[in-house]
Amino acid sequence: MSKTLIFSDVHLKVSLEDRPRHREFIAFLKDHAPPEFGRVICVGDLFDFWFEYKHAVFSGYFKVLRAFAELRDAGAELHLICGNHDFWAGRFLEDELGFHIHKNAVDLPFGGQTVHFVHGDGIDPNDRVYPFFKSIARNPLAVSLFRLIHPDWAMGIARAVSHSSRALKAPPDPATGPSALALRAYARRLLAEGKAETVICGHAHAPTHETHPTPGGEGTYINTGDWIGHRSCTVWDGEAFHLEDPRV
Repeated sequence: MSKTLIFSDVHLKVSLEDRPRHREFIAFLKDHAPPEFGRVICVGDLFDFWFEYKHAVFSGYFKVLRAFAELRDAGAELHLICGNHDFWAGRFLEDELGFHIHKNAVDLPFGGQTVHFVHGDGIDPNDRVYPFFKSIARNPLAVSLFRLIHPDWAMGIARAVSHSSRALKAPPDPATGPSALALRAYARRLLAEGKAETVICGHAHAPTHETHPTPGGEGTYINTGDWIGHRSCTVWDGEAFHLEDPRV
């Protein structure tokens, strides 16, 4: 049985300063390619900003997109669980690269169990602003209006907003930040209620692998951490999940 690579929060940028990280990420993908790895799952925020125009693609992502196309051509099954930075993913990634796009939480099979995946944005009950923003941003009319903005201007706006948001909201220690605590509580609830055997999230930028009680024994909560900072990921070897954090 082939392995599965799971990661999140790469936050690829189009700036020239980010090109070395692009190359490192492409090398990471090539190290987890078929035939050893038959499935690749990104649990959100692959890009720092992604928006799909009808006749344009952000050229700064070209080499990374080509790397995913090469994985597809080699036989890998690609999945993207949309995060708060790439929830506009759609037709291009599906039709041209073969991604399975999951706009919301999704359950995927692993061996004899079903695993619950969700990026994690909007789960913190104390964040009352983001769900409202998300409902507006996903509105078809809002998407159509945003598409009228030139791609260069759209990327400039998105980079400014992303930088400001990260500066304002990033906790000193992501592992004890509100996102990490909210996602742990969410996973523990699903496991305790018997709604999942394994829960895998991203968003918090805090690598985590824990066991929690279920009606039948114990279940697993995994946060893949982030690739932008920890270079962490999770590997399913056909029997079990292993969190890999090279910076520990």
